[in-house]
Amino acid sequence: MSIQVELHQIIIREMEHEQFIVLKEVDGERRLPILIGSAEAFAIDRRLKGIPAARPLTHDLLANVIEAMGGVLEKIEITRLEYIAAADNTTFFANLSIRHDGKVLTIDCRPSDAIALGAAGSVPIYVAEKVMEQAAG
Repeated sequence: MSIQVELHQIIIREMEHEQFIVLKEVDGERRLPILIGSAEAFAIDRRLKGIPAARPLTHDLLANVIEAMGGVLEKIEITRLEYIAAADNTTFFANLSIRHDGKVLTIDCRPSDAIALGAAGSVPIYVAEKVMEQAAG
């Protein structure tokens, strides 16, 4: 079971490398903070605000490729949260669901990249219930 969430907040700390996004349940009060990199935070912020770049940046490029190939990004789903011993931290995993030629392709990705990609098109975001229970505040 997955819960629909929305991007509630982007926390950009200009003097830090790591930033945060906060997802909030659409029909509830739980919030899910996710630590992301500066580049992804600025990409999400830029795409939400519709600020054009002089040339396509990575998330713009991927959106353009999906569109040019006749695909449609249907949804983003944060599927799991795992402890990575080598990095000594927890990592979120996500999937893009892209409809192409009548099929849905599932592509593994980082949540921050998925949200940056989907931000310009208001793509729905879902979080697996188990992930929400593990990490929501």
